[in-house]
Amino acid sequence: MPFSCKTREIVNELRQAFDQSAALLVQDGSGLLRPRTVMGRSSHKENETWRTLIGAESSTAAAPHPPGGHNARSCLQGIDLIAGGKSKKTKRTAPKSDDVYLKLTVKLYRFLVRRTQSKFNAVILKRLFMSKVNKAPLSLSRLVEFMTGKEDKIAVLVGTITDDLRVHEIPAIKVTALRFTERARARIEKAGGECLTFDQLALRAPLGQNTVLLRGPKNSREAVKHFGPAPGVPHSHSKPYVRSKGRKFEKARGKRKSRGFKV
Repeated sequence: MPFSCKTREIVNELRQAFDQSAALLVQDGSGLLRPRTVMGRSSHKENETWRTLIGAESSTAAAPHPPGGHNARSCLQGIDLIAGGKSKKTKRTAPKSDDVYLKLTVKLYRFLVRRTQSKFNAVILKRLFMSKVNKAPLSLSRLVEFMTGKEDKIAVLVGTITDDLRVHEIPAIKVTALRFTERARARIEKAGGECLTFDQLALRAPLGQNTVLLRGPKNSREAVKHFGPAPGVPHSHSKPYVRSKGRKFEKARGKRKSRGFKV
């Protein structure tokens, strides 16, 4: 529907005024241009003119939106997302650590995964991305237990190998790990074994052949013992956070038979 003569005159006057003073216009949150206020105020005449223009444009130029769609105002209300939209893939694609040696190892195994398409290399790369909590250490006692009868193979652990004083005899085994404690390395090498790095493993077994992939006990941390149902409820084995281990601190009912019952 065309504008009336009066509306057209108002529009032309405003266009001329706005062209002359474009610097006095600001854009509000709805995307419309409004005259910039002077010292926080605008004149009554400017406000009346602006209301007349907005009313004329909205009543004549607005086109009906299709059924079920959204008008312009509702489309402006939303949230700003990072390019690509909502990410449903939240797994790590790189380590958080700034260790340059770890980053070089990641670079090596990215290449091996791309060129060899080996599942072993893909698992190693994924575990290199993991946090410290998920790269649990493995003791010498468990290492010896897992490698019994497999002395000709290479044990692989994405984590730390630690010493265990309860083990007196260690066979000659070859171990690849991110880190060895000082005593664990000394005992393995003294027994005739080898402590390898992952770049040495890539040269010996680029496809993971003749290896045994190991992981440490992730849930053996002290913090995990406190997880689960509240301490004291039936069938709960969660460890309580006790402020002291004296006689008077959570040592009565449910803890000793002499105090009523024992769970």
